[in-house]
Parts: sequence; structure tokens; C-alpha cells
Amino acid sequence: MAASAPYEKLGVVNTKEMFRKAMAGKYAIPAYNFNNMEQLQAIVTGCVQSGSPVILQVSGSARKYADGVMMPYMVEGAVAMARKMGSNIPIALHLDHGNTFELAKDCIDSGFSSVMIDGSHHSFEENIRLTAEVVEYAHTKGVTVEGELGVLAGVEDEVSAEVSHYTQPEEVEEFVSRTGADSLAISIGTSHGAHKFKLKPGQKPPTLRFDILEEIEKLLPGYPIVLHGASSVSPEHVAMINQFGGNLESAVGIPAEQLRRAAQSAVCKINIDSDGRLAMTAIIRKIFTEDPTEFDPRKYLGPARDELITLIKDKNTNVLGSASRA
Repeated sequence: MAASAPYEKLGVVNTKEMFRKAMAGKYAIPAYNFNNMEQLQAIVTGCVQSGSPVILQVSGSARKYADGVMMPYMVEGAVAMARKMGSNIPIALHLDHGNTFELAKDCIDSGFSSVMIDGSHHSFEENIRLTAEVVEYAHTKGVTVEGELGVLAGVEDEVSAEVSHYTQPEEVEEFVSRTGADSLAISIGTSHGAHKFKLKPGQKPPTLRFDILEEIEKLLPGYPIVLHGASSVSPEHVAMINQFGGNLESAVGIPAEQLRRAAQSAVCKINIDSDGRLAMTAIIRKIFTEDPTEFDPRKYLGPARDELITLIKDKNTNVLGSASRA
């Protein structure tokens, strides 16, 4: 690690050792997205209480929403909160779906310990060029880099695609060799957002393409793989949202048993965003419906935060296998 790593002052770490331990232990590191204080508090509290390492991740738009200057201080405070709770769980700060070198550089310089550069919508050669450019700069600061091959369908934040394009196993060796990326996000059937699949009544979500994952594992033994768009979209939270005035018909996600299987493979980082949004929104809608006079943010954001803590502890324990692995 470079002695001048800007992220050291925040108390966060890069993902290298996290991934090494996860692959050896056959579990996946949770990567939870946040964009406000309550989400950040819930993620850290849930991971401290379950003894799980964690990657705090923000998209470019979430960073803009929270303010790029404020964001590092929020994370520094969250790390201090975890230490006050008596925990020394490893915490990383990660840029999710960075789309330009300038954004990745700005995040690195402000204290991010890990960045994703998503060139998957470019040509193969341009993806390699852009990813290699980010890797070259990031590694001088001790920052780890995640690349992406393949395109996930769905909409979430600034990420949008009509259809998915599965990762081509024959491309991964060349991509990793030429870019020097520390991990690789692949497309095997996950997707962004709460409406991941269009299913007919009684129809189950399609199985993830584990054959592609297994082929990539053979080509890149011991190399860290990442799954994006891996929320399970809890039916209970969807039902609660719809019960209290929402309209999320046909919202469906990735079955937990498929994520558990993935977590026992080379997949050592699993991204979860929509599940957290749904959990908090469900509680807030319930409170507003049951008490239309409520206007104190603490009275609805506090319970929503508690619901997210419960969800995170369950994910870490029963889906990702990361509980008690810190």
C-alpha cells in the first residue's frame, strides 16, 4: 500500500485483504449502497452487530446528492462510530459505477479506498483503455479497482440498460491481464433495480448463469469476482409498500439461495442497494399512513433505520455468510 494513501485518514481499508479472506472462507463481502446518514448508520450498525466486514459504496449520483466534500467526513464519522461500539470490523469506501477517469480520480483523492470504473457500455478496447488508466492512477495511492465485463439490464441511479449482455468468458483473461484490475464485475443474470424480471403469475425467476461463472473461475483461478444488482427484493417489503399506497407490482429479485451459492464460489463481493431502499420505504409509508399527523423526521427515519439494520444482519448471516468473519 502506498504510504500516501488518502483513505488512511478516514480509517478505511482497500478491498485486497477482504477479498483474500472471503475467497478462502467461501463467503462474500456485503457491498451496501447509501446516500444519507440513516442508511450509513444502519449499514455500519448492522455489520458491527453481526461481526461482518463491509464495503460502503456510493454511486456518482449518490455522492453528488450527499455532497462530494461531505461524503468522506460522513464515512470517517461512521468508522469512529463503529470503533466506539467496540468493533474493529474492516470497512472500505467504494465508488460504485464510476464512468469517467475524472470521477474516479476525484474519489481517490478525497479518500475512497476502492473504485469501480464501469466501461462495460464501451467497446472492448475502450473498456480496457479506460480501466487501465484508472488502475494506473489508483495503484499509486494504494486504492483497489473493480472493472466490469458484460452489461446488466435494469435501472438504478444513473445505471440503465434495456437488455443484459452476458460476460464472455473468453474475454476475461485478456481484460484482467491488460488492465491490472483487482476484481471484475460480471453479468450472469442479475440486474439493477426492484423489477429485475418480467414474470408471469406463478413463474419463478430464471437461474443465474452459473455455467459462465464456473468457466471464468477456471480461466482465472483465485481471482475476485463481483455480482451487481443482487438484491432479493423482499416480498414482505414490497407487499407493505403496496398496502400503504405504493405501486410496485411485479417487483421481483434474485432468490437468496442463488446468492448463497454464488457466495461460496469466486464471487467475493455482492452488491445490495434496492433491498435497503425497499425496507426503509416500507416503514416510512406505513408510519405516514397510520399517523398522517407525523412530521418529525426522527419518528419515521429512525424506525426505517432500525428495519434496515435488521435486514443487513439477516443478509450477512443467512445469505452472504459474512457474519462473524471480521
